[in-house]
Formats: sequence, C-alpha cells, structure tokens
Amino acid sequence: MSVLVVVECDKGEVKKSSLEVATYGAQVAAQLGTTATAIAVGEATEANLAKLGEQGITKVLYDKEPRLKDFVNNAYTKLIATAAQQEDAKVIVLANSNIGAAVGSRLAVRLGASLATNVVELPRTDGGQFVVKRGAFSGKAFADVVLSGDKKIVAVKKNSIEAQHAAGKTAEVAAFSAQLTDADFADAPKQVIMQDQAGGVLLPEAERVVSGGRGMKGPENWGLIEDLAKALGAATACSKPVSDVDWRPHHEHVGQTGITVSPNLYIACGISGAIQHLAGVNSSKVIVVINKDPEAPFFKAADYGIVGDVMDVLPKLTAAVKELG
Repeated sequence: MSVLVVVECDKGEVKKSSLEVATYGAQVAAQLGTTATAIAVGEATEANLAKLGEQGITKVLYDKEPRLKDFVNNAYTKLIATAAQQEDAKVIVLANSNIGAAVGSRLAVRLGASLATNVVELPRTDGGQFVVKRGAFSGKAFADVVLSGDKKIVAVKKNSIEAQHAAGKTAEVAAFSAQLTDADFADAPKQVIMQDQAGGVLLPEAERVVSGGRGMKGPENWGLIEDLAKALGAATACSKPVSDVDWRPHHEHVGQTGITVSPNLYIACGISGAIQHLAGVNSSKVIVVINKDPEAPFFKAADYGIVGDVMDVLPKLTAAVKELG
C-alpha cells in the first residue's frame, strides 16, 4: 500500500501547486506508516522529477508517451488509475487545479473511490477514520468530511500547504507505461495555445497577481497594470466586467465564473470587490486593494488598502518597486 501523488509538469518544470501536493502526500504517507509515490503528467525532465525527493517523494513514475505532453482527460485518467492499481494506492492526492478537477471525479468512478475537493489541511486519521477539512461556500466556511471506503482521493487547494524542501534528497525516477492507445487520445485538443500573462507568468500558477477593474477607465490605461506586474514578476488579471466589455481577454478574468487564483500577493486596482470576484481570490495570502472609494467592499477583505486614484497610485508604486529591486 502507498500514497500516490499526481504531479503536474509544464515545460519540464514541476508546477508550484504540485510541490505543495507532493509535500501533502508525503506527510499523509508518514501518518499512515507508508511511502509516497508520484505519477508525473505533462512535459517533465527526469532531473526535475528526481528533485521531488526534497518534498518527501520516494519514487516517481514517468510515462514518456509524447502525447501526454498536453492534457487529455481520458488518457490522464487511465494513466493515473493504472499507476494507482500497480502501486496498490489507497490514497491519491492531486491539486485542486483545472486538471485535478477534471480528472478527480473520473478517477473516483473508475476506482470506486471517495473524493474530497478543495481540501485545506492534512487529514485526521485517528480512531480509524480519514477526516479532511475542505473549503465550502466559496471559501466562506469549512466542512469536515469523512472519506470512507477502501480508496480515497484528495484534491488539495492551492497555497494551503507549504512546500517543504529537504535539500539533497532525491527520488527514484522509474519508467512506467499505462499502455495507452489511440482511443485514449480521441478527445485530445487539436491545438493547444498557452496564454502567458505579463513576463510569461501563467495566471493559475502565479505567486503574484496584479489585477484591474473598471476603475482603470479603459483599455488604453492597462499599461499601468502591466508595468507594475513586470516590476513584480507578476501575472496580470482582471474582473469580469472588464473582460465582458473586451478591455482584456477572458483568460485573465478571475472570480467565481473565471479563474480561481491563490497567489502569495494579489493587488486589486480599481476593483470594487463584488462577492463573485472575492470568491476567486480569497485564498490569496496577502490582498492589497487600491480604490478611490473608501467604502468599496474590497477593503473589508484586504490586508492592506490604499485610498486613492489608481492613475496616480500605480506609477508611484511601480517606481517604488523598481527602486527596491
């Protein structure tokens, strides 16, 4: 028996959210008195996969099938299920990401497993139960969920677990084949376009995000957002009304109906803070709000607030960041 951790990779690198998941999985394995094995999905390098030993992973399975470079739901589900069966994994841990959300439910059906998403803490395993704490009602509440049955799937919310780094430790990288066929790739996308934000930072994985709302007054002023994002090494984002009027592309829209982000720093510029927007950003570790309306609801959720016109504040803030950098 082991714990199986699903590790997402992109352009050879292990995603930050997967480093967190690897740490979580290793700690769960320690609780259960077993070991944590990882199954890599996406484009990876063996050198980077071996570094997962720093998070406590003992072995990494890697299928070099080239079509696994891009996400294909059926193929990824079969790959992970095959690895789980080979390793006799009773607990499968993955990130609560777009991939995790798509694959998790399919895995649960395929393996006959119980599933908990949006998990924010390590499980309680005393008394013979497996109890996880998960976010509910768009992060406004938490629920304790008992996962029963022989197999359990846990999808971990981003930024809920601090990734550990035990320098010098390496994991064994083992060749693996799920014997995938053309039928498994029948739903493969015809074309994959990676949407990079400012500085080439992917929004879902960004540690810093600079976001703008209708207070930016028009798309001609978005250079102020991009300048600050570039200075911080951040991704850019926007509120739903901004994408709805085509000031910005829809892949930058964060909120309940857009992308959910969990960066270390989220800077909201000219965004009032409707509950639908807050639902997509309330997992951010630090929220900074810039708005000329002191009654803007976003200030109630902010760690730091600046009352002022974004047109005046942003250039000064960017200059200060560059001076410190």
